[in-house]
Amino acid sequence: MQFEPEGILFERAENQERLRSVESLMAAMAAGQILEAKAYLCTESHDLMVHLGNVKGIIPREEAAIGIREGTVRDIAIISRVGRPVAFIIQSMREENGKMTAILSRRAAQEKCRKEYIDRLVPGDIIGARITRLENFGAFLDIGCGIVSLMPIDMMSVSRISHPQQRFRTGQLVRAVVHSLENGRISLSHKELLGTWEENAAQFHAGETVRGVVRSIEDYGIFVELTPNLAGLAEKKPGILPGMAVSVFIKSILPERMKVKLVIIDGFADEDTPLPFTYRIREGHISRWVYSPACCPRVIETVFDDVQDGSRGTVCT
Repeated sequence: MQFEPEGILFERAENQERLRSVESLMAAMAAGQILEAKAYLCTESHDLMVHLGNVKGIIPREEAAIGIREGTVRDIAIISRVGRPVAFIIQSMREENGKMTAILSRRAAQEKCRKEYIDRLVPGDIIGARITRLENFGAFLDIGCGIVSLMPIDMMSVSRISHPQQRFRTGQLVRAVVHSLENGRISLSHKELLGTWEENAAQFHAGETVRGVVRSIEDYGIFVELTPNLAGLAEKKPGILPGMAVSVFIKSILPERMKVKLVIIDGFADEDTPLPFTYRIREGHISRWVYSPACCPRVIETVFDDVQDGSRGTVCT
């Protein structure tokens, strides 16, 4: 069984077919199959009501997520599911006043996902995920059945950003790599999937004028992002502000120094929307990723194997 972020299974034909009749729901219950349907109401007691066609679907509060029963997860995790697909396993079905009622458990679906999928992940594994929330310090991602992991802001790209909204949007499906495991919690990374310095620099040539986004202004110059994993340094120019889109002339590309020298031609008051990114790696496992060119004496790499406690990760020498 493949476990995915909530919402993906919902649209699939097999899932929709299971929701069509009492008989198909009974078969799914007997098989312990994970299904998805939309929650349409959270009651005063924080039970979730779920659309199951002619069957009344109820997820009792304590079955709405891992951690609710233990008090380690707040009830906002339940309330926020209204209007969205939720994963669940059918625990029982009974007839009440001539109408069938199904008792569902999202918690059981998450426990199954954790046992059969998440607990088997190791650092370096590449997975699919969905952005669920953006905070100043990072992004929370659904990595399966509503189970959430954190991607710190410094793991999103090599080019530094001031807020995750400069890289992602809530609800966006992305690829991620398991960066580390600590006390059962998974930390995710993204930058290793976006290509090395050489792979990104190969998209540009000296003498070209291209678009970029200003990421920071320092005493010695202005850092302009050309791609999420490549930034160059330009001389200061009046009227240029962080987040501004700019046109830049590429003076030189220096692999041995891992530098791109730029000249800002003009600035535009564009909305600070995320630059599109291309995945150089989409699946499988990474043991070691080296960002820096072989000709550069400075080595920037991420070592994944044996990163079980967060003690290793990106290394610069």
